[in-house]
Amino acid sequence: MKLAKLSLAAMVVAGLASSSFAADTLADAFKQGSVTGELKAYYFSHDDDSMDRADIFSTGIMLGYKTASFYGFSLGLTAQGSASPFADSDGKAYYNGDMYGSGAVLSESYLAYSAGKTTAMVGRMFLDTPLVSGSGSRIIKEAFEGAAIINTDLPNTTLIAGYVQKFQSRTDRDGNVGKFTRKSVTTNSSVNVDINDGVYTFAAINKSIPGLTLTGAYAYAEAFDTIDVNIAYVEALYEGKAGEIGYTLGVQDYYNAFDNAGTPDDTINLYAVKAGLSFKGINGTVAFSQVSDDAVVGNAIASGLGNGADLLYTDPVIAMNGYNRDTKSYLIDLNYDITAAANIGARYVLAEMGTGIDKDVSSTAVYGTYKFDAALKGFSLGAQYEKQGQDGDGDDVWVKANYKF
Repeated sequence: MKLAKLSLAAMVVAGLASSSFAADTLADAFKQGSVTGELKAYYFSHDDDSMDRADIFSTGIMLGYKTASFYGFSLGLTAQGSASPFADSDGKAYYNGDMYGSGAVLSESYLAYSAGKTTAMVGRMFLDTPLVSGSGSRIIKEAFEGAAIINTDLPNTTLIAGYVQKFQSRTDRDGNVGKFTRKSVTTNSSVNVDINDGVYTFAAINKSIPGLTLTGAYAYAEAFDTIDVNIAYVEALYEGKAGEIGYTLGVQDYYNAFDNAGTPDDTINLYAVKAGLSFKGINGTVAFSQVSDDAVVGNAIASGLGNGADLLYTDPVIAMNGYNRDTKSYLIDLNYDITAAANIGARYVLAEMGTGIDKDVSSTAVYGTYKFDAALKGFSLGAQYEKQGQDGDGDDVWVKANYKF
C-alpha cells in the first residue's frame, strides 16, 4: 500500500514518455512548460490526559512549474506557503513541529537531464524513495537538497541512487515554515540525523515476476556527529487475483547498524508480515511486526530519512510508533470502496512495548476520503479520527480539504 508512492521514479517515467514533445528552442521550453498547483485547508485537534485540547486550522498553497525538455534538459520549480490565522497559544505550542509555521519556501529548484532510460536530477526536490522520503501529510511537504539518478535499462527494474546534503522540514519549530538545513533530519524514531557529511542512498525495485515486487534499499548517514548509521530495507510484496477475490502477501525487514567512533557496531532489526483480501470493494488486511531487543542509539529502528520513509505494515492511521526496541505490533484494517471516488475504513493497532517501556499501547481509528468530479474535479475531502491508549487516554481528529489544479 505505502510503497506505491515512489514519485521520483514515476516522475522519471513521465519525463521519458514526454521526450517526444521536446522544445526546439530554449524560449519554447519555457513557453511550453506546465504549471500545477494545490490549495489546502487542514484542521487538526488533539486531546489527552496530560493537557487540554489543542487544535489548529492551517491553510496552504503549492505552485509548481516545469519546463518542456530542451535537448534532454528540464527545469523544475515548486514553492509552498502556509498560514494559521486563528491559532491560539495551545495550538501553536502543540503543533509547532508540524503544522504551525507561517511563511513560504522554495522547495523545488532542480535541473534534470534525461538520456535514454536514465535521468539525473540536481538541486532541491521532493524525494520519495524507500529510505529517503519527504512526507506530504501536513500543510508543508518535506523536501531535500541533493542529487538523484534513476535508471530503467534493466527489464522491469528501476535503479535509484541519491545523495542528500540538506533537508527542509515542515516547520522550523519557531513559528516559521521549514527551511533547508543540515541538522536534525527525522528518522521516524528518537534518532535524528545530522547530515554535515551528506546522506547516501541506493534502491532497486524489480517486477520481473508478474504480481511480485521486490525492493531493496540502503542509506548511510552520520548521526550525533560521531555516530554513523547504516539503514537497510528489503521487501517482497505479491499481489494476485483468484476470480473476483484479490489477495496480497508481503514481508519486509529493516536493519540498522550504528558505528560509534570506530567501536563495534550496535545493530537492531525489525521484520513484518501482512496478508490482505479484497472482494467487490471490500478490503481487509492483517499484519504483524516485531523489533529485536537490542540496545542501540535511541533504542529504536531508524526507518529512513524524512517522515515519508515510513513503510511499516503495522502503522496506525495517525500516531503511534512501532519502531521502538522490543516491540510487537498487530494490525487489523477493514475498508470499503463505496464508489471509485469514496472510501471509508477502520483500523486497530496494538503495540506490546517491552524493554524500557513495558506497556501496551493501542490505536483505534476510522477514516474516509471522497474525490469530487465534474465541476469540482480536483477537489477532495478526507477525515480521520483516532483514539490512542488502551484506556482511551488520547484522541486526534484530522480533517483535510485539497484542491489540485
